[in-house]
Amino acid sequence: MTAATERKEYPISMRLPEADVAMIDRAASLRGRSRTDFVRDAAVRAAEEVVMENRLIRMTPEGFAGFMEVLSRPALPVPEMVELAKRPAPWEPGYIAKR
Repeated sequence: MTAATERKEYPISMRLPEADVAMIDRAASLRGRSRTDFVRDAAVRAAEEVVMENRLIRMTPEGFAGFMEVLSRPALPVPEMVELAKRPAPWEPGYIAKR
């Protein structure tokens, strides 16, 4: 008698409108991926985001007080961000694309 092997992959079946499939296929093609790979990666990425958004962070009262103290400090300018904010946006006059 053979031992039962643990299943490593599970099929998922979906019914989608033609327009959705066409959009997925176009995006997958632009990434050089198969539809299956593209949908799997997108679904896993979305699932990870939801899990991380709902993750509970625990800390001691002292740790929380320290965290709040750091958040309460005045923000320091980041020179690169200041420079970036001063540049005109691509749709604004004066924009010059850097190559």
